[in-house]
Amino acid sequence: MICQTIRAGSECAFMTPNGCGYNGGTCYPIVEQCNGCQKVVELSGGRFCAIYPNPSIKWKNSICNMATHVKVEIPKQQQEKINPLKASKRSAKGKK
Repeated sequence: MICQTIRAGSECAFMTPNGCGYNGGTCYPIVEQCNGCQKVVELSGGRFCAIYPNPSIKWKNSICNMATHVKVEIPKQQQEKINPLKASKRSAKGKK
């Protein structure tokens, strides 16, 4: 349904015929970690996330999974050292 409270005119999953069904009945402004994200929407009441009604919850334990300004680094796995003698024996077994 179309939001009738903070983000008036935009689509909202929490809007019901009785009003906003989200906890507290309204969306919450972005937190400091959200600055620079492409999902931030500037409205007359302040800056809000276009996806989550309460962005602080998404940043509580780790980075927000929808953050466009944060690059997640995946740790590189160390390659196991292979004993050359054992490797040659294995390849010799496979040739028989």
